[in-house]
Amino acid sequence: MTNLNASYWEQRYLDDNTPWDIGNISPPLKHYTDGIDDKSLRILIPGAGYAHEAIDLHKRGFTNVYVCDWAPSAFDKLRKQAVDFPQNHLLVEDFFKLRLEVDLILEQTFFCALKPDRREEYVLKAKDLLSVGGKLAGLLFAVAFSNEGPPFGGTKEEYLNLFAPHFKVLQMDVALDSISPRAERELFIELQKTD
Repeated sequence: MTNLNASYWEQRYLDDNTPWDIGNISPPLKHYTDGIDDKSLRILIPGAGYAHEAIDLHKRGFTNVYVCDWAPSAFDKLRKQAVDFPQNHLLVEDFFKLRLEVDLILEQTFFCALKPDRREEYVLKAKDLLSVGGKLAGLLFAVAFSNEGPPFGGTKEEYLNLFAPHFKVLQMDVALDSISPRAERELFIELQKTD
């Protein structure tokens, strides 16, 4: 199996080998963030890649958006499209070593890029990063894939078993507005930290 380390992901960006990238914020995340009124909310986008979500939020006046990716080249587009995005909010780091507190984590293709044996670690780290009452929201694949990932898929039942001990499940349903190649293959999740 491929070693999914920082060098691997950096090379993918250098080679422009990012077939998961849809070129803008995904419709389910756009609709979700359109409903957020508090522009000072502390938001983290892990494994942000080209950070379309961060660019969109920044342009709409959100002031505390952080992006994390361990491939430095991933942020080149963000730097060009949002030139005044705070440089200290560009975290070229390992998500699992982050030290900050946020109110919302937006999930878009990071979870599915992790080897499945790291999923419980992801759940615990997300909980650790969130403030009291903080939320984890975004998209997870709603199908198990037969091919070796990434991406790695999964099922609603699997996700409930992972997240329910640590989060109140506010939503976990098939996304109604996914892009056509992912239609009926994504779950929109909204989970609230329980303690």
